Amino acid sequence: MKNGLVMREASATDMLRMEEIRRAAFEPVFASFRAMLGDELYELVQAREDEAQSELLLSLPDAESGWELYVAEIDGTVVGFVAVQLNHETGVGEIGLNAVDPSHAGKGIGTSMYNFALTRMKEGGMNAATVATGADASHAPARRAYRKAGFAAEIPSVWMCRRL
Repeated sequence: MKNGLVMREASATDMLRMEEIRRAAFEPVFASFRAMLGDELYELVQAREDEAQSELLLSLPDAESGWELYVAEIDGTVVGFVAVQLNHETGVGEIGLNAVDPSHAGKGIGTSMYNFALTRMKEGGMNAATVATGADASHAPARRAYRKAGFAAEIPSVWMCRRL
């Protein structure tokens, strides 16, 4: 792959590094959510979801999860990860939780991971692929990478909150 990037199936020994990457990559996203919602509303409606993302990552390697988990490596160092789901009933593949180490951002690693995931989906007999991301400014790099990987059809969404 590009720039010596190697994609391989994640192992148990990769989990700590993937968690470090997840935390660093999503820190600005969660800070953005807090800024948009304000501290009080963020704590009420979003904080638990953000904290649960770590548990989600830990659950992905379980056979019952329905996900395949891959890491992106450069010179033996994990620099990103991507979860892939193949739904053989619907023929639709999904890119799930994924992240690139912020110190490696902007180098095409995300796009390479998504192209790898799309190839895996094609090999698995999928007819279409989906990925979900935020429409806020903190998700702009992810949207750019998904678009570079060929995702063009979009359904905008707005999640609204209020204090009662």
